Amino acid sequence: MSNSILDQTFDSQNFSGKKLESKEYDNCTFINCNFSDTDISVVTFLECEFNNCNFGSILMKVTSFQEVLFSGCKMLGLDFSGCNTFMFSVVFDHCNLDYASFFGFEMKNTMFKSCSLKEVDFTNANIKGAVFDQCDMTKTVFDNTNAEKTDFRTAKNYSIDPDNNILKKAKFSKFGLLGLLSKYDLDIE
Repeated sequence: MSNSILDQTFDSQNFSGKKLESKEYDNCTFINCNFSDTDISVVTFLECEFNNCNFGSILMKVTSFQEVLFSGCKMLGLDFSGCNTFMFSVVFDHCNLDYASFFGFEMKNTMFKSCSLKEVDFTNANIKGAVFDQCDMTKTVFDNTNAEKTDFRTAKNYSIDPDNNILKKAKFSKFGLLGLLSKYDLDIE
């Protein structure tokens, strides 16, 4: 029995409430699949795409995502902190990641494109070189976060305390500077 599933497309599959076998999915595509209440622990996704999938309340312990694209996915409240950081490489495109946690997670150079990131937790995370392109970051938490060289130029509604985070060479637009000064409760016009 093979430990790999290669080059398969899963369309409108319902994995809800199941435990995926500890296998490697290599170059697979998941379209309109339901992963709510699914246990994907100790599963490796290598060069996979997830399009318009639902990931509500999934369990991800030692799950590996390597060169994975999430597009149009609903990922509310996911806890990525238990995932495998080795070669973690993902792109989130038009995803809803509200209430997700990346607490203490190593995720350098991660791309977030047009995502909702409301009340996401990046406490103690390393997001060095990440890009937040057209993302809504209302009430997102940055505390002891390494955001060196991170691009916030087109992100909106963030609040980041420069005294409690590493922001060396991070990129901001002049319109986003208010998000760096919010702790001072200034009245800026």
